[in-house]
Amino acid sequence: MGKRIIVFFTSLLFVSHFVFAQTSILDAGIRMQKTPNLYNENGIALAYSYKKLMPDKLYFGLSYVTSRLGTALNSNAIKQDNMLVSAAYFFKKNHRLRPFLRANSGYFLANYGEPQFDVLPNSSVLLSADGGLSYKGNLPLKVAASLGYNFITGDGMEGPGTLYPVFYQVSLSWRIMGNNKIGSDAYCPEFE
Repeated sequence: MGKRIIVFFTSLLFVSHFVFAQTSILDAGIRMQKTPNLYNENGIALAYSYKKLMPDKLYFGLSYVTSRLGTALNSNAIKQDNMLVSAAYFFKKNHRLRPFLRANSGYFLANYGEPQFDVLPNSSVLLSADGGLSYKGNLPLKVAASLGYNFITGDGMEGPGTLYPVFYQVSLSWRIMGNNKIGSDAYCPEFE
């Protein structure tokens, strides 16, 4: 599973570099996600904005967060993986502090670790939305915090019991391709 995810993200970066180089914005970073009273999940995230489709406003993303890099690291907590694709809209283009809304869809998989739990549901389609604030200062570093809601959850009998409705997350990303202007952050004459 881990090798497939690494190959997927590496392939995406390779293709995006040759196909979309100099025409878009690509941010890569880490995401920390928390379900209240449950697990910490950490992972990676990519966000891409195409120059000819609402540049620096509309972002398409891929993310992978897992409890394997959070609560389940060196513990007996349930190992669960979230693989998501997303579309986000960032408001206030020329501001450092920007509100955003994001729609997410993907796949959830839990590994209970013991054969006696194989009868329990351990996977689900993910459909969620989150909204929050993003801040980008003079560096190509962006910090975003959001509160989200999973529309598909589980109770352990129907759907995984660790897929709760409310979550919050913090992302730290670095702009690896695109405009890195200091100050206005988003203004770039070639986008107009």
